[in-house]
Amino acid sequence: MARVAPLALAVAMVGGLALPAAAQDAAAGQRVFNQCRACHSINAGGRNGVGPNLHGVVGRKAGVVEGFRYSANLRERAGQDLTWDEPTLRAYITNPKSVLPTGSMSYPGLRNEQQLNDLIAYLKANG
Repeated sequence: MARVAPLALAVAMVGGLALPAAAQDAAAGQRVFNQCRACHSINAGGRNGVGPNLHGVVGRKAGVVEGFRYSANLRERAGQDLTWDEPTLRAYITNPKSVLPTGSMSYPGLRNEQQLNDLIAYLKANG
């Protein structure tokens, strides 16, 4: 295996190579999810609230939870094959209006990177 000089490695990292993501902690993500519980459930077969049940949301097509009335903006994007993959969830949780500008979710967004990583780990663990 070739050795990479520290300076070359630093230049490569700054030059756009992917850096490893911060560790994800599903248990910590469950605590972050507590602020979502006012509107969402996450249990398999759980109820819809103001927002849809989020069990299995990671990798799921948007707008498919039975019995939930989605906003027109989400229905339109769902018709364009919007899927809640990790990058889309990251963007949406950070700033919902960046993904669905006229969507109905009133959450202002989660800006703390570690909490976001932990929340995504929790969502993945509940799918």
